[in-house]
Parts: sequence; C-alpha cells; structure tokens
Amino acid sequence: MSETSSKPLSPLTARLQKHAKEAGIVLPESVTRKIVDLTRTMRLSDEDIRGIVNEVTTRFQKVTVDPHESVGIIAAQSIGEPGTQMTLRTFHYAGVAEMNVTLGLPRLIEIVDARRSPSTPTMTVYVDKGIREDRRKVQDIALKIELTTLPNVASIGSVVERMKVIVHPDSGLMETRGVTRDVLYEAITEHLGGKKGFSVTNGSGSGEERVIEVSLKEDANEETPYRRLMEAADELRGVKISGLTGITRALIRKEDSGEYVIYTEGSNLAEVLKVPGVDRQRTTTNSIFEIYSVLGIEAARGAIIDEANRTLSEQGLNVDIRHIMLVADVMTNEGTIQAIGRHGISGRKSSVLARAAFEITAAHLLRAAITGEVDELKGVAENIIVGQPITIGTGAVKTIYQPQSHKKED
Repeated sequence: MSETSSKPLSPLTARLQKHAKEAGIVLPESVTRKIVDLTRTMRLSDEDIRGIVNEVTTRFQKVTVDPHESVGIIAAQSIGEPGTQMTLRTFHYAGVAEMNVTLGLPRLIEIVDARRSPSTPTMTVYVDKGIREDRRKVQDIALKIELTTLPNVASIGSVVERMKVIVHPDSGLMETRGVTRDVLYEAITEHLGGKKGFSVTNGSGSGEERVIEVSLKEDANEETPYRRLMEAADELRGVKISGLTGITRALIRKEDSGEYVIYTEGSNLAEVLKVPGVDRQRTTTNSIFEIYSVLGIEAARGAIIDEANRTLSEQGLNVDIRHIMLVADVMTNEGTIQAIGRHGISGRKSSVLARAAFEITAAHLLRAAITGEVDELKGVAENIIVGQPITIGTGAVKTIYQPQSHKKED
C-alpha cells in the first residue's frame, strides 16, 4: 500500500471525492489536492462543493488531449516557433553584474542536446531558515564553498640562483578569504613536502606575511634542476587551500524576501549539499547531469522542465508547460537523459525512413538495405514520405461499411 493511500483523508477531500463520484467524474489526485489547498479556510456547503467539482471538471475536460492528437508535432511547433525569436547573447545572471550565464537559444540547445556540462555552470545555494537573514553566517558558508587556491591569497616567485620558490602571503587577501598563514603552510607542506627532492621551510618576514620557501634539494645526478623548479612553481599555483572543487566564485545577493542567497560560478552539487547550513531542498544547479547523478532521473526531469521554461520565460516567450513536460518525458523515460538528435532519440527511431529523413540519409538507407531492415510505416514522417495518410487524428481511424444483405422474396 502506498504512503498516500494509507493516510486518512481530510473531511474536505472526502467530500470532494464523494461529490465527484456521485457525478460520475474522476479527478486527478493533483487537482483534488489543489482544490483542497485553495479552499481549506472556506466554509463550503455541499452545494458549493458540487458547483466547484462541476466547474473544475468542465475546465479540465476542455484542456485534455483528444484521442489520436499529434502531441509531439504540436509540442515541437510550440517550442520551435518561439525559439526562432530568441536572442544569442549572454546575459547577466540573476541581476548580479559580476556573473554571466548562457541564456536564450544557446541555453535551450544545451538542454535539448543533453550536454553533459553547460558552458557556464552555476548554482543557486539557499541556506537554512535560522541563518538565511544573517549576512555574516551566509558569508561563512560562501567561504566554505568558494574554491581558494594559493594564487588567490599569495604571490609566487622563483629565485633561480638559490633554487627556491618563494611564496609571499597577502594578509589582506587571506583575511577576505578567511585563511590563516598556518593553513597556507600546511597545504603547501602536504602538497609538496612529501615529494622527493623538495623541502618546505619558513623564510624571512614576520606575522601573517612571513614568506614560505620551497627549496629544491641538491642532487648530483639531477640534469634539469631549473625545469624541476619551474614545475614546482606550477604545482604551487594549483594548491587547494579551502573550498570545493569546481566552484570558482561565490557571490551573495539579498533577495526581495530579505534572505541572502549564494550564487556561484561553477557547480559541484554533491559536495555543496554536504556543507552544514545549506538548505538541501531548495539548492539547485543548472547542470542537469549533476542533478541526475546526485538526485536521480525524476529530479533531472524536473530540472529539464524548469530550465527550459525559465529560458523561454526570461525572453518573454510563453509556452504551455505541458509541451515542455512532454519533451522532458521523452528525454528521460528510459531512465537516462537522452538528447533529441541523431545521437539520441531521433537516431533510435524504429523506422528507417524516419531516421533517414532526419540526418545522414544515405548511411541509414544503406545500412537498412544491407541488414534487411523492414519499415512498417507506423509513424508520421515515413507515411508522409511514401504518400500515405498519417496515423493521427481522423487518419488513425479506419471505418468499414458492410451493407446488410437482403434476400430476394420468392
């Protein structure tokens, strides 16, 4: 028994279902739930509920799809036609001038092509209820998320004659990033100290800006010490001090509701959800494949719908959500994310002629001829190609008239 069916029905839900049953109407559970939510605080008589059920049923029946309707073609038209009016520019993200994100037609193409990683991956990170209006605490979470490497808090220089790489910590940058010199020293020691031929020591200076020296140990057999020194300097530039891999920037913005939200350049959903204080239910990323790998295929389907709908809405293009939902369903109904193209859904159609009509015509026809593939002409494209009525609308119904035979009277 499912969880929903085991729970007792509320009185209002029970009354709604009773009147719907009396009228011979079957309302979807989601519609019933929405009616209950909207009318929970109202005092409704049986007559009122009966009227609501009848009105909702009338409207619900108007928007249902007719049998044999060509929903795929209509969805393609509904999304494709507004798509011709979309711009190709990159827009400022969420009103934050310092960050850009790909929107418009390039973003829509990324979604339907099921690109494994978007060209500008971003995250919207919400924080828990108790701290979402405290900028200082939100800033602490942002510092835990944003990746800090050695060049972000120190300058790196090489002294060739002494065969050393000198790291000059910057106290101002370290304070901004919440990093201490001890953390810096430990990170460098952990990264290079254990490698053969290098030693990490404290150099001249005082306080937080005391330099750190990485020395190349003398080796009589060393043929290219200068090259080893340059490699050490390059390795130091990649030393991770704090934060999460993939999150290059984390900016805080105060929303109209008064809460602070963290917007990031780069994405690492799995690790961000582990950070204490992050609201796991609302935090999201524009990388659909990350959502799929972390939260599953149903979450990925929801992400495709949200991202496509937002991309169209931001340009003032209104597309019925059901068309976008159909695209998301087709892309995810096999349990993985498939592209709409020759490498995905269109390339896996059972009809040879439908595949040939899409792309690389000769290759599809040649392969089908060699393997003896049969096309049963069940779809739309293949019937149009051969000039037959297509099996949608009235074309899906075959009417046969058999006249009644009359015996001659003797």
